Amino acid sequence: MIILFDLDGTLIDSTEAILESFYHALAYYGERDGVQPHQITSQIGHPLEVMFAGVGIEASTVDAHVASYKAHYRTIACQKTVMLPDAVRAIEEASTFARLGIVTTKTGRYSRELMEYFGIMHHFEVLVGFEDVEHRKPHPEPILKALEQMGASRDNVWMIGDTCLDLEASARAGVEAIGVLSGYDTHEQLAPFQYPIEKNVLEAVWFLQKKRDKVTLFFPFIAHYRAEKLHLRASFIEYTTLIDASLKFTS
Repeated sequence: MIILFDLDGTLIDSTEAILESFYHALAYYGERDGVQPHQITSQIGHPLEVMFAGVGIEASTVDAHVASYKAHYRTIACQKTVMLPDAVRAIEEASTFARLGIVTTKTGRYSRELMEYFGIMHHFEVLVGFEDVEHRKPHPEPILKALEQMGASRDNVWMIGDTCLDLEASARAGVEAIGVLSGYDTHEQLAPFQYPIEKNVLEAVWFLQKKRDKVTLFFPFIAHYRAEKLHLRASFIEYTTLIDASLKFTS
């Protein structure tokens, strides 16, 4: 089993760092007035370019705003980001039965620094960030890129995320997903994708562990059935070979 995690709203809460960096960029260019926090937080999960455009920043200055945001964010990210409750436990438990990766629209470099700061990066085989792909979630490329780097197929792959972007990307990539309610989208927003929805990432991991345990429980019976089937097939082949030889001998 492979489990891919989103970051913001799934494993971490960096709302304070995001808002401060966003307002820093707006203030630097004299455009802070009128932009409310909910206009920013409702877009978390989207690339920064989309978020700044979403609050009315002109296209010609979006890149400059993003650069100002990132310059400030890198100085405060570790101090103003926290792991969500039970997220570390979820990662540790998931690592006992699955291969793990991270797929985020955040900058990969800063995301790795965050994971290392919290002492959990070693649990993950890959981290696919903003700069690693041409198309971001909800495009399937980030998920497919992670699987490519892991040398894995799409069989028994699960994406855990808190936004519609995560679930849509999963559907388009042809993998399973679980929505969590610890982040920015509501149950009503996630429900149309018809994936399981759990309260938080730990409960999502427990859901997957139960699925894995059921497979493990029935595997001996499945293996026995397959062995018996192979034995019968081999016996049939041996029998038909003897019959064929006998017919040739009598003729």
